[in-house]
Amino acid sequence: MNIRAATSSDIDQLSQLFDQYRIFYRKASDIDRAKEFLTMRITKEDSVIYISESSDGDLNGFVQLYPLFSSTRMQKLWLLNDLFIAVPSRGRGISKALIERAKQLVINSDAAGMFLETEVSNDIGNSLYPSCGFTLNSASNYYEWSPK
Repeated sequence: MNIRAATSSDIDQLSQLFDQYRIFYRKASDIDRAKEFLTMRITKEDSVIYISESSDGDLNGFVQLYPLFSSTRMQKLWLLNDLFIAVPSRGRGISKALIERAKQLVINSDAAGMFLETEVSNDIGNSLYPSCGFTLNSASNYYEWSPK
C-alpha cells in the first residue's frame, strides 16, 4: 500500500470512496456533489487528504483533516474529520497507516495535536482510535448548533 496526498487527478476514484463514506453515515448518494466538494477542498487547500493506493493503482481508503487553531495554546490543531476504508480492503492495517500519516502532519506542522469525533455506536472506530494512541476526553461536553 502507498499512502500519499490526494491530488486533483484522484478526484474520480476518491469521490467514489467519499460517497461510500457518506452512505455509511446515512446520507444519500451524490457522486457529483462529492466530486465538487473534494475538488474544492483540494483546489482551495483548506483540507489535507491522504489516500491509500494499492499496488494496482486503485484507491482503497482516505483520511481528511481540517486545520483549526487553539487560542489558549496559540497553536494549530488538526481535526481528523473523515476516515474511510473500502469494505474489501478492511482488516489490512490501512486505517492505522492513514492515522500514522496524519500524525506526521501534526508533527511536521508543529501543531498542538489532533482530535476527532465518532459516533458512540461506531464500535470499530471506538476500538481503533485508542489503539492508535487517542484518548477519550470525558472532561468536555460536545455541543452542536445548526440553523436547520
